[in-house]
Amino acid sequence: MNTAILGFSYLIKLSRMTDADPSATSPDQSIAEAVAGGLPAAVADLGDLVRIPSVSWPAFDPAFVAQSADAVAELLRGTGVFDSVEVKRAQKAGFPEGELGHPAVLATRAARGGKPTVLLYAHHDVQPPGDEAGWQTKPFEPTVVGDRLYGRGAADDKAGVVSHVAAIRALAEAVAGAGSELELGLAVFIEGEEEHGSHSFVNFLEDNRDALAADVIIVADSDNWDTETPNLTVALRGACAFNLTVSTLGHASHSGMWGGAAPDAMLATIKLLSTLWDENGSVAVPGLASHDAGTPDFDEAELRASAALIDGVSPIGTGSVLSRLWFQPSITVTGIDAPSIANASNTLSPQVTVRLSMRVAPGQTSDDARDALVAHLRANAPFGARLEFHDFEGGDPFLVDTRGWAVAAAKQAMADAWGTAPVEAGIGGSIPFIADLVRVFPEAQILVTGVEDPDTRAHSPNESLHLGVFKRAILSEALLLGRLNAG
Repeated sequence: MNTAILGFSYLIKLSRMTDADPSATSPDQSIAEAVAGGLPAAVADLGDLVRIPSVSWPAFDPAFVAQSADAVAELLRGTGVFDSVEVKRAQKAGFPEGELGHPAVLATRAARGGKPTVLLYAHHDVQPPGDEAGWQTKPFEPTVVGDRLYGRGAADDKAGVVSHVAAIRALAEAVAGAGSELELGLAVFIEGEEEHGSHSFVNFLEDNRDALAADVIIVADSDNWDTETPNLTVALRGACAFNLTVSTLGHASHSGMWGGAAPDAMLATIKLLSTLWDENGSVAVPGLASHDAGTPDFDEAELRASAALIDGVSPIGTGSVLSRLWFQPSITVTGIDAPSIANASNTLSPQVTVRLSMRVAPGQTSDDARDALVAHLRANAPFGARLEFHDFEGGDPFLVDTRGWAVAAAKQAMADAWGTAPVEAGIGGSIPFIADLVRVFPEAQILVTGVEDPDTRAHSPNESLHLGVFKRAILSEALLLGRLNAG
């Protein structure tokens, strides 16, 4: 175990963490002790994974994603519980024949004694680090500051990967210590390209349908209410993104000679984009739906702190804060290709391209939302500007059926591990592939859990994992698996 990568300070922090009493029953207590005893190894394993810059975007070296997959496979083999552990790839959907996705890891263990099978999902690829000047620590050098482990992927989602591994280790140790048998069926699917579209996800499911079939699916890629209160995520917005190119001129023209009469593409783009929102900043595109559901209390002060609004900037939208984040659509311009200021000659731009990212409310498909947005843009193109749409991506929203026995069991395990009842929460982000899991495995109950918290800053500089949350997330999953194995 390479504990040196994290320094010795983390050992002190871990020793100060106290366990909530998960239950008065001996099997639960044995699992809690195994989780506590195995936590230093889990943190060290996570640090080793963070050191691998497994960015799945095309501009980055894919060899690191392959290295990360191999490292995850070794962690799963090291648990000693699986019948098979493989690194596998699948054909990308919608790409040229033979183009494979990044490597994923598939581990399986057949159920014994009529016990259920649980599929555990996470992903080992990460977002690009972005501008390293914005990081207080090196993005791929795991560093503990206070109670948090910093690094790209420290939370999203390599902590999800290691939480599965650590929960399985604790379960196996507790079962062996009791002299009983591990009969629970397990399948583990650790994806390698979630951060860049999951293009091979559907084909991976189809290629490995029998191996992945399960009664319960745990997707460890979400967040928690705060560092002391767990979430069970019950609603996710869908996603749709595409590039929009706006053209008005056949070539660049002198802005002094022709400005004021010939419309430049930037003018047309700005006017067109301004039609997407009303004066409150709410989406103003006909045909986009909202979902009607209640939300917990979450005031503007919490929004300002969590979203880092600077002084003087007001929130946007209407309705409760959480309804805006969970149950209403949003549209964001995430990128613009246009002349940079350094290259800003006095010319009219003939063409501008923007990247539009839309979040889709539960209850509407991503395709329907995309069609509504495209129709709106076409209907509002100013000055007869030519519009082209390309590089579409999308995924449907998701609502959990909270009536299933697995939801009740998961909530009880969370309450016991954290010492407080979980919140049933939505998140504004998207996990588009969950709709594929529902389609391929319609009878499975899906639980969306995670290790993040409001200060995690996933995808941003200074991404971090709260080590107390990490410990309680592992214990929650280990207790759930242990009870399913015993039941």
